[in-house]
Amino acid sequence: MATRTARETLRPLVFAPGWAGLAVAVLPSLAGFRLPVVVQYAPLVASALLLGLPHGAVDHLAVARTRGRRPDRRAVLRVVALYVAVGGAYAVGWFLAPAAAFALFILVTWFHWGQGDLYALVALADADHLRSRAQRAGTVAVRGGLPMLVPLLAFPEWYRRVATTLVGLFAPDAVAALSPAFRPDVRLALGVGYGAVVLVTLGVGYARARDRRPWRLDAAETLGLAAYFAVVPPVLAIGVYFCLWHSLRHIARLLLVDAEATAALRAREPTAAFARFARDAAPLTLVSLALLAGLALVVPNRPETVPEWVGLYLVFIAVVTLPHVVVVTIMDREQSVWA
Repeated sequence: MATRTARETLRPLVFAPGWAGLAVAVLPSLAGFRLPVVVQYAPLVASALLLGLPHGAVDHLAVARTRGRRPDRRAVLRVVALYVAVGGAYAVGWFLAPAAAFALFILVTWFHWGQGDLYALVALADADHLRSRAQRAGTVAVRGGLPMLVPLLAFPEWYRRVATTLVGLFAPDAVAALSPAFRPDVRLALGVGYGAVVLVTLGVGYARARDRRPWRLDAAETLGLAAYFAVVPPVLAIGVYFCLWHSLRHIARLLLVDAEATAALRAREPTAAFARFARDAAPLTLVSLALLAGLALVVPNRPETVPEWVGLYLVFIAVVTLPHVVVVTIMDREQSVWA
């Protein structure tokens, strides 16, 4: 585990931008102003180069570094093979069963974004209230559900529109299979069940906390994100969150397993640490953009509008997220995140 000095250097750089980004994004909604649709899509478009797509472009180095080793050719090729096998199979799934692939995308992202917040709480916020596996599983369910479930409850038509766009790139009629998720009774049941999990998870954490400051951070983030996703239109809300919350926290994790970046953080030189990440991520970010262009050539229904192009980008993100989750799960095991 990285030194305390390195983590202390990172904390304000990781937590503050997320809160600031969310605050800016929520202002138009609070003021009753509706942003143009193109503007709402802008953060997701920017994520192709700014933090979002790049945050997974160091996976080929991350596993070896987490194990305290210098990444060699064999280690890199193992991760590349993982991406080809798992990502490739999932890509085929989008062509064969796009509605099921979309549902899997939501479930995998739910787990992964919760997984990212669990690490941040344990490793960066010293959350001593998350003592058991059950509590940590509850935290993953709660945190992942904020961006994945709350928008469905608050903006079902927006959610349906996004699902229709993604599935429609492959088989427009297939989206009908997702209709039950948008029924009022189903959404009510999901909301009640999810609310119960939130209350139990935070309540047990409060009872077990020795130091209440990390618990207060956990509770404030949970309730703040719930309000944010209930108020801000989903495309804008997800775009800002993806860049400034989830991706930034994962980048911090990558810096703490990189010996040179950690040394820079210990020396209170975070710019050098982030610059090293940018250099590491640049090659595979460019490769990913080339693969995204290739995907545009083979989808049955070519994207034409901004929402359709962003939908294609989200399909690509889905494909690379599945092997990325495998890599992060390996990192969780090596770093005893669930211990």
